Amino acid sequence: MTFDDETIEEPGPIIEEQPAFVATGATRPQLSVPQPDHADRLPRWSPTGKDPVFWWLGVHGGAGESSLARLDKNTRAAEHHWPLTAAGSTVVLVARSNIPGLRAAQRAATEWASGSVPGIRVAGLLVMADAPGRLPKEIRDFSRIVGGGVPHLWRFPWVDSWRYGLDAAPQELPKEARTVLEQVRIAVTAAAGSPAQ
Repeated sequence: MTFDDETIEEPGPIIEEQPAFVATGATRPQLSVPQPDHADRLPRWSPTGKDPVFWWLGVHGGAGESSLARLDKNTRAAEHHWPLTAAGSTVVLVARSNIPGLRAAQRAATEWASGSVPGIRVAGLLVMADAPGRLPKEIRDFSRIVGGGVPHLWRFPWVDSWRYGLDAAPQELPKEARTVLEQVRIAVTAAAGSPAQ
C-alpha cells in the first residue's frame, strides 16, 4: 500500500503458534528417590534387532502393551522389561486403570526416578481403561498421584473389540483414543530429544 509516496507493507496473515507440550510431572530421575527393593523392580533385557521409535512398557501382565504396539509398526512391546539399548530407549509405561495396575506403575516410576535404569527416557504413563464407563473418583485421584512421578499422564479409553481378541486399525479407534496416541507421539518426540538418564 502506498501513502504519500511512502510504502507501507501490509501485515501478513497471523499464524498462531501451537502451544508447547508441557510436562506435568517429573521429567528426569531425582537423586532423592531411593532405589526400590529388587522384588519391586522390573526385569531388564537387551533387545536385538532394529530399535523402535519408542517402547510400550507394560508394568504388569495384561496392561495392554501388545495391543498398543500392534497399532504402530514403529513401536514395540517391551515384554514387561526395561529395554536397555546402546543408544538408550524411550518408553511409555502402560498400566490398567485399577489399583493393582496403578501400584505397579508407581513402582516402575519410582525405579526410573531413582536413576537405577540407565539409558531409559520415560515419556509418560498411559493408563488403559479396564472397563467401559467412567473411572471411580478414587482411581482417578490415585492415577493423578502416580502420574506426577513421570512427565505425562494419559487415559486410554475402553476398546470393546480388544476384549474379544480382535485387532482394531488406528482409524477404527474412538476419537479419544486417536487423540491420546497423537499426544503420546508428541511427548515421545520431546523425550527422544533429551539425553537418556
